Amino acid sequence: MDWRTWAIRGAVTVTENTEAAMAEAVTELLDVLETRNQLDPSCIISATFSVTRDLDAIFPAAVARRRPGWDSVALLDVQHMYVEGSLPYCIRVLLHVQLPIVHPAITHAYLRGAESLRPDLSLTSTSA
Repeated sequence: MDWRTWAIRGAVTVTENTEAAMAEAVTELLDVLETRNQLDPSCIISATFSVTRDLDAIFPAAVARRRPGWDSVALLDVQHMYVEGSLPYCIRVLLHVQLPIVHPAITHAYLRGAESLRPDLSLTSTSA
């Protein structure tokens, strides 16, 4: 079987800068990405999380690290570049995964208010 590295993107917004709100949003986003893309955590190479400057209650990677099977995934948190008028309270993720070339189309996930970032990817499947 031939394998390929795929990039999967996603984003979600939170209503407030609290550990609970951020943990819930990160969990929801990763649940959706794993389910829609039929991901086994052992196939996830890395995850880079970015947060807007108004979020600092918890590192999204700390939430991901608690997930079953994510203990050997390389995780990184960064602050997303601020642009005047950009979407606030937003957590983004970029996953790199190793999957068979014949894997079904990759599905990106833009949830809650983050749907406005990529309406073309919010409900549809696309190739990475």
